[in-house]
Amino acid sequence: MKTIDDFDFANKKALVRVDFNVPLDFECRVTDDTRIRMALPTIRKILNDGGSVILMSHLGRPKSGPEDKFSLKHLLPVLKDSLKVPVHFAEDCIGPKAEQAAAGLKGGEVLLLENLRFHKEEEKGDEAFSGKLASLGDVYVNDAFGTAHRAHASTAVIARFFPQAKFFGYLLADEVSNIEKVLRNPQRPVAAIIGGAKVSGKMEVITRLLEKIDTLIIGGGMAFTFIKAQGGHIGNSLVEDDLLEFARQVMDDAKARGVQFLIPVDCVMADTFSNNAESSVVKAGEIKDGWMGLDIGPETCALYKDAILAAKTILWNGPMGVFEMSSFETGTRKIADAIVEATRKGAFSLVGGGDSVAAVNKFQMTDQVSYVSTGGGALLEYIEGKELPGVKALLEPTL
Repeated sequence: MKTIDDFDFANKKALVRVDFNVPLDFECRVTDDTRIRMALPTIRKILNDGGSVILMSHLGRPKSGPEDKFSLKHLLPVLKDSLKVPVHFAEDCIGPKAEQAAAGLKGGEVLLLENLRFHKEEEKGDEAFSGKLASLGDVYVNDAFGTAHRAHASTAVIARFFPQAKFFGYLLADEVSNIEKVLRNPQRPVAAIIGGAKVSGKMEVITRLLEKIDTLIIGGGMAFTFIKAQGGHIGNSLVEDDLLEFARQVMDDAKARGVQFLIPVDCVMADTFSNNAESSVVKAGEIKDGWMGLDIGPETCALYKDAILAAKTILWNGPMGVFEMSSFETGTRKIADAIVEATRKGAFSLVGGGDSVAAVNKFQMTDQVSYVSTGGGALLEYIEGKELPGVKALLEPTL
């Protein structure tokens, strides 16, 4: 793995693929700058070497060409305030405007290109488009783990134009090495906590993890598919009836492998999907008709805490309930507390996936776990054992 520490960027223009797909409010102001802050160490290393930085990113899902609400120009105030160096903006990512701005860039300066997805060629992985991007710089750096699972022009194809000068940024290198800590020779026991709404989005992850872990903890809406598969009554809770057989197979596979498989034993049920709903704690398989489970209950929290504290390596992907509502955040908070306690006692903890990250941010626990991954889909695909095109492109032998 060649990282930016292996190169002196003095007098070089570095094309850096970042993931600045940040949330904006109705006035197009950045509401969460986490992804920008995570890329700053890579940007600063290049600038401190005496190089210049050309930033490439997408923002949102523009449908057909430029849309003001998806313009990266809205990120300029945050970038300028964070970097305290000249930050220029090109109104396009290729063509005369981009070429002129890149040509005039001096050492110690930054150029932010306009949204890559304003060109359909980006998501198509178009080689000619990649070549136009590549012509703007001398060196290619990928620091966007969140898009590493996409074979897009700026994440995979562009690397072909830099056979001797392509590098992992600090963030991408950290992501890969920390996930490897969980998947390859981890300190045992290993516990994986998988939550979220649906089993269907985590089928391959669950199957793959059973080969590698000692304890699997299930929470969130997806838990009710497993509870119903065991004959439980789940009322109006989320369920995927077409996956009941898969759920039974997973539980049988876990037993055969000697993997401790934990699903909720009690839950908080509510009469409506509302923070103000009437609610009560019941056994997980005894939810009344017309009611739905929106959080794990206190017995489950205690059971899961014990399993987490017994682990030396912990992976958390997905909340335990509807943590966005204060009435149903307790389960997710309790699990976060247990992971923090286990980390404090020496366990390695990796938190990944948008909702899990949002939860540790909400509970202000980000700096109390070992590592918080910026990737959602990329993290899941890596765990599934799939090759990430953005990572593969950097590891492929040079020409």
